[in-house]
Amino acid sequence: MAFSKENIKYTLNGILFVALFTIAAIQISQVGFIKSLAISPLIIGIVIGMFYANTLRTHIPKEWVPGIVFSSKQLLRFAIILYGFRITFQQIAEVGLAGLTVSTIMLTTTFILGWWLGVKIFKLDRDTAVLCASGSSVCGAAAVLATEPVLKAEPYKSAVAVGTVVLFGTIAMFTYPALYKAGIFNMDPSVYGIYVGGTVHEVAQVVAAGGAIGGAAADNAVIVKMTRVMMIAPLLIILGIIVSKSSVENVAGEKTKFKISIPWFAVWFIVMAGINSFLVGIESLKPVLTGINQVDTFLLTMAMTALGMETSVEKFKQAGIKPVMLALIMAIWLMVGGYFITKAVVSIFGA
Repeated sequence: MAFSKENIKYTLNGILFVALFTIAAIQISQVGFIKSLAISPLIIGIVIGMFYANTLRTHIPKEWVPGIVFSSKQLLRFAIILYGFRITFQQIAEVGLAGLTVSTIMLTTTFILGWWLGVKIFKLDRDTAVLCASGSSVCGAAAVLATEPVLKAEPYKSAVAVGTVVLFGTIAMFTYPALYKAGIFNMDPSVYGIYVGGTVHEVAQVVAAGGAIGGAAADNAVIVKMTRVMMIAPLLIILGIIVSKSSVENVAGEKTKFKISIPWFAVWFIVMAGINSFLVGIESLKPVLTGINQVDTFLLTMAMTALGMETSVEKFKQAGIKPVMLALIMAIWLMVGGYFITKAVVSIFGA
């Protein structure tokens, strides 16, 4: 047991080891050039974690490994719960039916498209396909992290999915504002904000793509994006039920009773968002909520760093080019399909 009397010292050493890498990742994210690119500490954490995994991994005691695993599993669930303090129900109400509808349609279609293409066309294993789909459809690396424990996927598969999010989310972050300023995206700033929030991968990338236009574009982009983030909870609950059902066939192909596996951390995520909805307007509590978000960023970065520490280059080679091709198709769907869906929805509900 990782926290038994005999092992707790080593497990805590492993957790502290991950925490030190996390501090470095956060500091690096504040460096001028990197900060200007809106690269989150989560991404930097997984990169330096992978650097360690493929260079220095053999130089630490193997007894520390349970601490690294704890950081990538249990700490991750707690961090996802705290992520609820970044969202309020008021934000969803502010953006109205148009934002909510665009978020719902793009999340659902992208997730289903990614899962189907990954398994049926690219012949990827279910976990890799679903992790790539969740990263593109919901909120990037955080969604991949949240989906991993539901699937009980191997760490390297999450790392592969995160890599695709980083690649195409970064491309979108620069491409969307450029196309808008060039007049190719024929929409006003408020509609552009809904479009960005409903289709760009990471929260930080949405902030950058919306902020490049400013005003209503920036505000709507963030609000719609956070609406998408909140949808990770029902998605994970539904996914948990599907995964439970799909695992009830035994070797002989006979059906047996299945136990629904509800990802309770997703339920608590909604609860925290509800609590935050009541507390966010209390001025005296703003420092507390800010502190919670800072702690959450640290824990999420720890989880990403630990994930990287469990990922070797050989595993990436095994995955090959197929996850990248899958993510490319989803990125094209998000940009092109999302554009026309946003225009259609806004014409019905208004911006």
